[in-house]
Amino acid sequence: MSLPKVAVVGIHGHGGSHLRTVAELENRGLARLSAVVDPREPDDAPASWFASLGDLLSAGADALPDVVVLSTPIHTHLPLARAATEAGIDVLLEKPTTASLAEHAELVAVTERTGRLCQVGFQTFGSHALPAVVDLIARGEVGQVTGIGAIGTWVRTAAYWARSPWAGRRRMGDRAVVDGVVTNPLAHAVATALWVGGARSSTDLAYVNTDLWRANPIEADDTSSLRAVGTDGTRYGFGLTLCAAERTPARVVVQGTAGEIELEYEHDVVRLRTGRVVAEKQYGRTGLLENLLRARTGERLLCDVRDTGAFMQVLEAVRTAPDPAPIGDTFVDWMDGIAAVPGGSQGNPEGDTRHPVVHDVAEWCERAAREQRTFTELGAPWTVGS
Repeated sequence: MSLPKVAVVGIHGHGGSHLRTVAELENRGLARLSAVVDPREPDDAPASWFASLGDLLSAGADALPDVVVLSTPIHTHLPLARAATEAGIDVLLEKPTTASLAEHAELVAVTERTGRLCQVGFQTFGSHALPAVVDLIARGEVGQVTGIGAIGTWVRTAAYWARSPWAGRRRMGDRAVVDGVVTNPLAHAVATALWVGGARSSTDLAYVNTDLWRANPIEADDTSSLRAVGTDGTRYGFGLTLCAAERTPARVVVQGTAGEIELEYEHDVVRLRTGRVVAEKQYGRTGLLENLLRARTGERLLCDVRDTGAFMQVLEAVRTAPDPAPIGDTFVDWMDGIAAVPGGSQGNPEGDTRHPVVHDVAEWCERAAREQRTFTELGAPWTVGS
């Protein structure tokens, strides 16, 4: 029996991790890399190279893969996924799903019409820690849930925002891009918190309030807080930044009347803290490409495109919100990777390693997540008078 053929579209940057995943699956006898697609021809292509997905799809039946992995710019997700599914190919689509809620609805309709599978690359959905957290909640280990929060305090340098023409953009021409902290690098924090709370479809959220800010000279947000309320009454809070003094593991925190659960989702670690017990456990994880391959013969998709509607409702709120407000220089120090440069943007060091640090931003992110209130509502200094 021949192995499923996998093509990777977008092989530079994060696409390299997908190539490594396919190589691992090939070593295990589960799949084989049949093609790579990228406008830039690699020096040493590990499989047949095509400059575009269209070139691959028109190369003949023998060249068609069974699965394509799309690791491409956000605004290309819908057209490429649509082209692949209409060609009879199953898809692993990098997050965020699409650039708008309307595009998400269109993609869901295409998959239902074609009968093809579309898995979205929220890797945390493959974590065995997620159902464990849900089980702890269902057993009443923390009592009645009072709120679910996500905290992400990461660092991104100028090189990150210069990596491509669409990086840090909210739109390009008439196309939405929405490449900000909430919707791309820390999208996992948002999606994971919603998953834990049972929010899957866009109708599972009653409303989303956004509070978008930026310390970098970009269009999109790099420091943001959000509050969302589910139609079941569950309260969600998000405090997210790419302008922290240091990178710390992103977390989802479930607060209850009898304790709390902390999920360090990057490492699949769950911590339970109550009045009677303190416990920690690390879990395993199922890869989303491996799951997609098995779903072709009946296994359930771990991150079906249909189950990303709640996240897309948050993305839509970000997309349609006013442009992020700049954080004043008074509240920002610029780092060159070694030391702070006081005075905000006027003291920017040269070089790709420079990055802004918003004063006390980690503490404000923690409060936003735990109190389900925005930075502005909390009175964060950079919001006063803005």
